Amino acid sequence: MAENGIKPILGKYIITGKIVLKTGTRVGGTDIGISIGGIDNPIIRNPFTGEPYIPGSSLKGKMRSLLERLKKMPLSTFGSGKNAVRRHECTNTNCEICRLFGSSPKTEKDEKVNIPARIIVRDSHLTEESKEALESMETDVPYGEWKMENSLDRITCHAGPRTNERVPAGAEFSFEIVYTVEKENDVETDLKNIITALELIEDDYIGSSGSRGYGKVEFKIDQIILKSEKYYTDEAKILSHDCKNKTLSELKKILPTLKG
Repeated sequence: MAENGIKPILGKYIITGKIVLKTGTRVGGTDIGISIGGIDNPIIRNPFTGEPYIPGSSLKGKMRSLLERLKKMPLSTFGSGKNAVRRHECTNTNCEICRLFGSSPKTEKDEKVNIPARIIVRDSHLTEESKEALESMETDVPYGEWKMENSLDRITCHAGPRTNERVPAGAEFSFEIVYTVEKENDVETDLKNIITALELIEDDYIGSSGSRGYGKVEFKIDQIILKSEKYYTDEAKILSHDCKNKTLSELKKILPTLKG
């Protein structure tokens, strides 16, 4: 922490790449205004273009949730009733979870503590190649497919049909994660935690209905860009590290070399 409580910016790592859908994936949108006979569970779409996207909040929340479970972090309840959620938030500025994803819990004295997140997770949009491919396909809906399912009553065997909208397997989304360096000693650990969280998602899922086969993805990292503090103040060069064809586990091993 710098003087006067101002958090320093010692540089920024910008991780870019693609999210490849290995199975159909559904990140839910709203069904407000859906006509009779329309889809029951639509995907989230850009209201201007109608194109599906993966919200940064969905990706960041999944990263945090899985990393909390891996590190066996204690959970607190926030909100009440149907809006209640459990997650880890503490007042320790050295906590690997809270310093990376942010935290704003209340203390026993009802004082709010604010630990700003060190990462920004952007919304992920369809790549131009996937957009063109989906536009050329005869899909059920623009950029998507309808997945017909049934829920079966175990006693009467009565089937309850439902229709889910998904983005088809094979589609690719561009993604970007920005990590702000505040302490040099934390960089390697924080970057490893980011990559580990992405690994966990690959072995889990994004969106809903993962236990039914939805949402399996693969992350392809294209490059990691380092903009040092001097880049912003003295026009120093950007350092770009080509990471194509490297798996996430391979990337973790070379993180200590990705410095200026």
